[in-house]
Amino acid sequence: MAKDKTQYTCTECGGSSPKWLGKCPHCNAWNTLIESVAESTAPAKNRFASLAKTAEVTTLADIDATDVQRTPTGHDELDRVLGGGIVEGGVVLIGGDPGIGKSTLLLQALDSLQRAGLKTLYVTGEESGAQVALRSRRLGLDGSQVSVLAEIQLEKILATLQATQPAIAVIDSIQTVYSEQLTSAPGSVAQVRECAAHLTRSAKASGTAIVLVGHVTKEGALAGPRVLEHMVDTVLYFEGDTHSSFRLIRAIKNRFGAVNEIGVFAMTEKGLKGVSNPSAIFLSQHSEPVPGSCVMVTLEGTRPMLVEIQALVDSGGPSPRRLSVGLDRDRLAMLLAVLHRHAGVACMDQDVFVNAVGGVRISEPAADLAVMLAITSSLRGRALPKGFIAFGEVGLAGEVRPAPRGQERLKEAAKLGFSVAVVPKANLPRKGDKAFEGLTVHGVERIEEAMEVARELG
Repeated sequence: MAKDKTQYTCTECGGSSPKWLGKCPHCNAWNTLIESVAESTAPAKNRFASLAKTAEVTTLADIDATDVQRTPTGHDELDRVLGGGIVEGGVVLIGGDPGIGKSTLLLQALDSLQRAGLKTLYVTGEESGAQVALRSRRLGLDGSQVSVLAEIQLEKILATLQATQPAIAVIDSIQTVYSEQLTSAPGSVAQVRECAAHLTRSAKASGTAIVLVGHVTKEGALAGPRVLEHMVDTVLYFEGDTHSSFRLIRAIKNRFGAVNEIGVFAMTEKGLKGVSNPSAIFLSQHSEPVPGSCVMVTLEGTRPMLVEIQALVDSGGPSPRRLSVGLDRDRLAMLLAVLHRHAGVACMDQDVFVNAVGGVRISEPAADLAVMLAITSSLRGRALPKGFIAFGEVGLAGEVRPAPRGQERLKEAAKLGFSVAVVPKANLPRKGDKAFEGLTVHGVERIEEAMEVARELG
């Protein structure tokens, strides 16, 4: 019997090589080539012929553009992340750590859509139908009419989709599905890419919205080739600590809505429930102001949220530590240097710890001013006044730069009852605007001005 021809496939980029190499020749990653059986090219010649439809060249002005119809899922926070709801023929990829709530949320969403009169299908490759039914009872979804298929073979799944024509189908998970056209094991780079391509083609051809559940690696990225994220319309990531009751869903890519939009959920006995006012989660309930605490307004997609930044400055040893949770550590070191050079606040022999309360991650530079004020407050042991907020980017020359959409940030703070704000001068509200009643706004141009204002208010 002739031996099957083998090749070596990169687990990072999906590139192939005829022999094993220590470094992938395509993406230069080390020790990522794994052995797999080379597929024959003869039967696979026309597998994607239906995707290459002929079309005439037309100008943009002549193309009839209509807005896509959206179907609400019954969960406001999930609809916000999706851009308003499920789109017909759209493909959504959702990833997250094990046990964080992916299957729970999707089962709840399918039940809501089914009760609204839509045909749904839940394809499970990791659990049996009895286990899914047990979870639905636990979530209080009594009498649910969601169709369940326990299957991992791609051809049978596609045949079921064609026969039943559901409005929305969930594949849980894409790493368990395999195609008979390939000889590699389920979860391999080739199988994940091939199965996702066939399911995407089926969604576009039939109009069925498909949600793919994806596993994540130890680093937190979606397992499989990065081409998987390019293939789908929307990529969602579950964030949050499994020990906490709160979960965040962030949109990394969305062809039908805003990117970096987030939805906030609370894990309860009856599943995931949307949190309408997430700012309350990220603000700790101090009866009196404490040193080292400063509230800022961050933008997550289109939603302004209030987050508390906490700092602790303590006497360190010969090599002081700089540690940040939820913020960039390199940026913290840079801010400490600016604080010393332009504001005269020295922390060279101090340990500095900075934390964003509630497990939220802040990547925008508008947190700079709040971080520096919290560090100064902790170092001097003097609390900032009650109802105090701050936001703004700080440059290396000590200037305070404006934050995008500053008016919306201030409106959110005024709505939640904050009374004093230190912001960049370019973000000052217009005079006579009634949306900011009760909020005293101080505009600053340099970091030393901000420190002086905070000292006077404290």
